[in-house]
Amino acid sequence: MVHEELLARHRAVLPSWLALYYEQPIEIVRGEGRRVTDGEGRTYLDLFAGILTNAIGYDIAEIREAVRAQLDSGVVHTSTLYLIRQQVELAEKIARLSGIPDAKVFFTNSGTEANETALMLATQHRRSNQVLALRNSYHGRGFGTIAITGNRGWSASSLSPVNVSYVHGGNRNRGPFKDFSDAEYIRACVADLREVLATATSGDVACLIAEPIQGVGGFTTPPDGLLGAFKEVLDEFGILLISDEVQTGWGRTGEHFWGIQAHGVVPDMMTFAKGLGNGLAIGGLVARGDLMDCLTANSISTFGGNPVSTAAANATLDYLLDHDLQANAFKVGNQLMDGLRRIAEEEPVIGDVRGKGLMIGVELVEPGTDEPSSRAAARMMEHTRERGLLIGKGGQGGNVLRLAPPMTLTEAEAEEALGILADSIAATSAELAR
Repeated sequence: MVHEELLARHRAVLPSWLALYYEQPIEIVRGEGRRVTDGEGRTYLDLFAGILTNAIGYDIAEIREAVRAQLDSGVVHTSTLYLIRQQVELAEKIARLSGIPDAKVFFTNSGTEANETALMLATQHRRSNQVLALRNSYHGRGFGTIAITGNRGWSASSLSPVNVSYVHGGNRNRGPFKDFSDAEYIRACVADLREVLATATSGDVACLIAEPIQGVGGFTTPPDGLLGAFKEVLDEFGILLISDEVQTGWGRTGEHFWGIQAHGVVPDMMTFAKGLGNGLAIGGLVARGDLMDCLTANSISTFGGNPVSTAAANATLDYLLDHDLQANAFKVGNQLMDGLRRIAEEEPVIGDVRGKGLMIGVELVEPGTDEPSSRAAARMMEHTRERGLLIGKGGQGGNVLRLAPPMTLTEAEAEEALGILADSIAATSAELAR
């Protein structure tokens, strides 16, 4: 009844388009490690981490103490009109980790705002409002970021402050190139990029923005090297490459610290957010110094990189590096991936298991076909919740389960999750067969 009452109040005062998971939405009131407890006392193993944001988990002493120390100082906010020591220290770390030469960092409140800033810098530097994006992409809910989102389910308006052209490469598993080998796929996507540049633009394009693994798009994973091959073409025209690392950053893919590194190329800019603050609101971008400094008007960020969020982010980044959570993401991610692929061999409702590290997508289809099954995904969400497991979903057809737990997930917890997933998939398959 606690959740039912809160849901009624929510619906009375919050937008109807504000998505909620589950037929009976839940409130999360406590957390510890990788587990959370809802308002009615039920505890869950969390494999979605607040949409990849609680990267270290819940109630982490080092992060809690860093935030408390800042709060105890009495300074919660100053704005970027004043020097912020925690912000400078964090920027130094990110610039060093980025691999971008002469890098500078700007902090925002979210990934949306980070991508909006990247678009502003690219279009200003190139003196062009033309932008390239990938089909099936998602970059945020701001006016500019919705304009470059290539996913109809998340694009609320056709109005746009930029002129956008979409290229292939977003979804390896669907579309006209899906049956190609990886090498053929890359060649076809590069040819498409050249064709778009030649026919759909006036040539002086500002940038191409891409997620190394598409998040909302269903954790679709292109062949390694695709964005590197794109960069070769972009460089011929002076077009900038922006890597949207909002979901792939901080070692989550296991193989690399940044998702773009799988493609053997250093981008001109990277945007980031989500896991950096382990739940506190922070985003930003790191870029070549000449790009970052190209603005000629005054600008500030009132809340971006504030003392509390940067204190949390410094502690989160230090914890992540000190405990080599990238290696843990690789190890435990492979454990989950292998287990899911074994389940898939017995369950025709699973069309694909993909991703890297602790960023795994399970595509559900109507059994015996490759048709996306949103009804299967909806039932899986309910079955996993009932069994004490929280997961996410996405994909163009709303049919992809998204697994992205805190990067501290243990092998024992991964096995527990696999057992719940296996039982839930079996129950879902039985329902679809009726």
